[in-house]
Amino acid sequence: MRAGYIASGLFVGLAVALAAGGVAAQTQETPRKGGTLIFGVDADPPNYDCAGTTTFVAMQTLSPHYSTLLKFDPDKYPQAKGDLAQSWTISPDGLTYTFKLKPGVKFHDGGALTAEDVKATFDRIRNPPPGAVSVRQADYGDIASIETPDPQTVVFKLGKPAASMINNFASPWNCVLSAAKLKSDPEYPKNRIMGSGAFKFVEHIKGSHWVGARNDSYFEKDKPYLDGFRIVFIKGAPMLNALQGGQIMAEFRGLAPAERDRLKQTVGDKLRVEEMPWLCKFDLFFNVQKQPWSDIRVRHALSMAVDRWKGAEALSRTAFVRAVGGTLRPGYGLAIKDDELAKLPGFGRDGAAAKAEAKKLLQQAGAQNLKFTLLSRSVPMPYEPVGIYLVDQWRQIGVTVELSPRDVAQQKAAMIAGNFDVVLDANCYDTDEPDNQLRLYISNDKSPVNVSHAIDRDLDDLFEKQKRATNEAERAKFIRAFEKRAIEQSYTVPVVWWHRIVARDARIRGWKMSPSHYLNQDLAAVWLAEK
Repeated sequence: MRAGYIASGLFVGLAVALAAGGVAAQTQETPRKGGTLIFGVDADPPNYDCAGTTTFVAMQTLSPHYSTLLKFDPDKYPQAKGDLAQSWTISPDGLTYTFKLKPGVKFHDGGALTAEDVKATFDRIRNPPPGAVSVRQADYGDIASIETPDPQTVVFKLGKPAASMINNFASPWNCVLSAAKLKSDPEYPKNRIMGSGAFKFVEHIKGSHWVGARNDSYFEKDKPYLDGFRIVFIKGAPMLNALQGGQIMAEFRGLAPAERDRLKQTVGDKLRVEEMPWLCKFDLFFNVQKQPWSDIRVRHALSMAVDRWKGAEALSRTAFVRAVGGTLRPGYGLAIKDDELAKLPGFGRDGAAAKAEAKKLLQQAGAQNLKFTLLSRSVPMPYEPVGIYLVDQWRQIGVTVELSPRDVAQQKAAMIAGNFDVVLDANCYDTDEPDNQLRLYISNDKSPVNVSHAIDRDLDDLFEKQKRATNEAERAKFIRAFEKRAIEQSYTVPVVWWHRIVARDARIRGWKMSPSHYLNQDLAAVWLAEK
């Protein structure tokens, strides 16, 4: 048997502390109990069901109220550690995962949390009942059965080995629900919050605030440290003003460089600023069902015309984008290295030569007078600056492009229906897991998130091979082959990766920066130092 606590890849990141007092000094401090953490979130969650939503506002509001089977270790990311699980083992064939639960865990209503609750939660995710939505159902398709031999043991049996399984179990979206509550009211996760997390739900006033209070029966000894937390729903300039004026203590999603600079100038060392490569990126989707996008020469030309290296450097001064990368986040252990990436079409470092080649390809394809519409989102930051940059890059090879920003609902509807030429869209992820990121590029009939509508069985085969790989070296080999083909075919191509900048009150301790704005939001370890 293989014991748990295995790493799911290597992590190389940069977290820069720009305020007084380094990380090392803070880790030696004794946590102080009491106080209320007040932070901003830019919208209300659409509902309370972790399984049925993807927006970060749901994660940042719901995480403090729920526990998960595993979670990512903020000190050893992307390694997983137990949350409700005390330990776990994996069978040698990779088909059986056995979890032992921590004893004495209680739901907020006082009921005991047992293996039956874990089973009911994952059964609902992998096979949602009528009326329920599970947006991550595909992540658990390899689970053949879930057994509960005793109240503290959960056994997952897989039909095939899955390299992503530990990462999937550690997803912050797997809020463990009460089996008894689900039985009496299958709709309860949508409209009622009742978990076993560090904080009990107090109230949600739509458009105003959200409040949680300490769970005195929390299963982690001495935690949580805070008396409670309060979320203020606020965004844009008011959010920045509230940070500057001290009305809120943090914004945990991310700021633009100009916003960071303003806060540094006006607030100084009262705020702590940290930065890190972000697990979000822009991609271009070419509609291969339409001419001329079915011609690989046209797709190559438009990708090659974009000088990603110079563009990322220039855009990083005003937008929260910075890194050039492939299909996986730059800095992640399984991501492609820069020198290898630069050999692929569209990623060469000689921008002038690439544009010259792009013009030749368009001429060969009979598309030298190409005109089209770039469908984007009506979100000023960072869609607008990146969209404007792309339009200008294509102008330099004689292509005329109209930038068409739409609201999210309109954009998504057009993408699903195939009513577009080329789309600029962003994708964010809760963790560095190739299964999740690479799904964007496989055949449309295998993955609806690939809106290029391409069908490529070679990519599908390579995706399946990396998914079933039994060790990291083998998986890396298949990932490289997958990435090379995906970028060479250019149905969907990466443009630039985002850069996360978080500002928070310097008194906040115990919160850990990560590449994902979905992680580390349970607040159990957070505490406030004295002024």
